[in-house]
This record gives sequence, structure tokens and C-alpha cells, in this order.
Amino acid sequence: MKSAQPLRCLFAKATPTHGRPLRRMFQTSTCLRARPSPKHKSIKASDLGLVQKKKKGQKQVTAKDLPPYSKSDQAALARLYTPAQLAAIEAGEAAVDPQDLAEQGAAREDPMKINYLDDFSTIHPVVDKPIRAPDENYDPNLRFKTGEELTEDLASWAKDLPEDYEPKMLDWMKFMDKTRLTVGKEEAERNPRSYLAPEIPKLDILQRGTTEGEEIDAATRRLMRQTGYSNREIKRFRVKHLVQHNVTNQTRLGKISSMYFLAVAGNMKGLVGIGEGKSAEPEEARTQAKNAAIRNMQPISRYEGRTIYGDVKGKVAATEVELMTRPPGFGIRCQSLIFEICRCAGIEDLAARVPRSRNHMNTVKATIQALLSQRLPEDVARARGRKLVDVRKVYYGGLV
Repeated sequence: MKSAQPLRCLFAKATPTHGRPLRRMFQTSTCLRARPSPKHKSIKASDLGLVQKKKKGQKQVTAKDLPPYSKSDQAALARLYTPAQLAAIEAGEAAVDPQDLAEQGAAREDPMKINYLDDFSTIHPVVDKPIRAPDENYDPNLRFKTGEELTEDLASWAKDLPEDYEPKMLDWMKFMDKTRLTVGKEEAERNPRSYLAPEIPKLDILQRGTTEGEEIDAATRRLMRQTGYSNREIKRFRVKHLVQHNVTNQTRLGKISSMYFLAVAGNMKGLVGIGEGKSAEPEEARTQAKNAAIRNMQPISRYEGRTIYGDVKGKVAATEVELMTRPPGFGIRCQSLIFEICRCAGIEDLAARVPRSRNHMNTVKATIQALLSQRLPEDVARARGRKLVDVRKVYYGGLV
């Protein structure tokens, strides 16, 4: 090696090979300059017609278009507010833009509008936070009035009436509204402090039971007494008839044919059951199978409300069913009978195999047997004397 070569390298000017020095990437995303440019240009809201444009010829609202309060209006407000409050109201209205006063009562048409009409000045007892009375309204010494005290109130009211005046029903109703039934703080009776949740309004469509004039057959009434479900809840269950065929019973009187049905029912939230029905009339057999399936519904375990806990097996006669858990978004990939059972049970991700006999009746029964034979991780940990911790929920917040 020549001696002049190291000196030439030391005094030479460094020329970067790239416009930006390369760095080691510690993340999975690509660097900025390696990302491809978007295929489509950015679209503005004005191009899609989402921006509200002012109509041509629309008049600009000014303060002259909003007349001041007349003498009658001021007299009506004076009965409700004090002079100081009236002055504050007038100062607040003077500070608000007249255009806002003209548009605040109109329905919004911008992209951020609400899709339903609601009165935000009222409190809804179901969705809004209830307004409770203050703690000062509580009176521990509150008691009901005695009969003598109520009689004195009635006598004083009759004494105050003018002579030769016959009280009307309206006068009696006003007396009943103004008369107190307790002795103590008036606020404790008129506006008591309560820690109970507000009563939910009862609507006819949400009431338990049936509507007036609806006829219920004897079989449904018997099912309602046995299960405790209302007719409306029974109609909401998902029922599917999976197997149907003719059967013949040989007796001394000859062959008696009838129809056989096998149905599955569930609420799609973890309850599922199967039922069988047999009768000479097909409609009666269908009803028997449906009612038996609803009567036999049992809760099954679901992991995250979508799949099962691990792989399970079920065996009925020569039919074997293997159910396997799957990740989110996998879907239900199995034959039609097991698919309908999973739909009724509320299972969304599952795979299944039927390696041996594929008899329809035994397949349905083996599937229910496998779903009911799941072992929960809590039971396994309790049997082994261990503490169970879900790493996904504790350390990652369910994000992985």
C-alpha cells in the first residue's frame, strides 16, 4: 500500500451518497421516502357538496329585523324576573350576533348534523343523567300528619271561603294539591332526596306480554308457564328446523305413519337447545319440536362472545364431531347443520369436522354435546391451584 493513499483519504472532502443519511429502522413501517405516493388526489368537502352554500338572494339578518321588547312583553317578563335579571338578559341578547339568533332555531344541514330530532332542553329519564334533589332536602324528623291535623286543615280552608259560596270541584282539587300530608321540611315532601334510579317510562311496545286482542294457543301458553318467557320473547328466539322425515310405526292395527322434526332454538347470545317432535300432522310436529327446543335451551360458554374455549369433541353413536376455535374474522366454516347451531348460539368464529358417520340427527346431538363439554380456563386453574391472568387484557388492554 502506498503511503500517500491514507493522507489522500484523510484530507479528501466527504461526499454523501444520499440526500438524507440512512438510519437503522426499529419499526415495521416503511420510511417516508420509500412510501408510494397516493393514487388518488385529496378530495375536498366542497367538491362533494357537503359544504352548505348560501342561497342566492338570501337576506342578511340584522338587528333591525329583530324588534325590541314591547311594553306588554316587558310587563310579562317583569312578573318572572327581577330588574337585575332583566338587565342581564338584555345585555346578553345585545352581545349575541343577530344572525345567530335567526339561525339557531333552524334545522342544521352541515355534515356534523344529528340524524334525529331531539329537544335538548328536556331531560330524558333513560339516556340522560338524572337531576337529583340536594342533600339539604332530607329531613330525618319527617312524619305523616294525624287525622286531627288533617281535619284542622280542612276546617281552616272551609273557614276562609266567602259566605254563601258553594265550593266547586276545582276549588277542592286546588286544596288537595296545596295541602301537605307530612310535618317537617316542605322540600322533603315536595322534592325528596332519593338515591334510586329514575323510573323508566313504560311503552306499550316494550311491555312484557302480549298486546290486547292477540290470541295465544294452548301450546304457547303451556310453554310460557314452563319457561317464564313472554310471548314476545318467544317470538324473538331464532328457531331452525334441521331434520324432517317420515317415520312408520308397525302396530297390530297396521302401519301408522307420522312426521318427525328436529329443531334448534337460541337467543344468539349464548343460549341454545334442540328439540324433537313427532305427530301425524306436520304442523303439529313442527310446533312440538320448536317448543321442545325452547324448553331445552342451556347456556354455553363463549370466548369473547364469538368462539369457543379450545378444541372440543362430541360423539353420539358412530358420529364424531370436532369443533375448533378460530381467531376473529375467521367465520363459521363447517357443514350446514353445525352452521345453524352456531348461529342460534351466537358463535361467529369456528371450524368443525365430522370425520366418521354423518347422520344428521346424531351430528346435531353430538354438536350440542361438544358445546356443553367445554372446560373453562378458570376451572382448570382452580383445579390446579393456580391463579389465571389474561395477558391480552392485563398487559395489552385487549389490543393484541
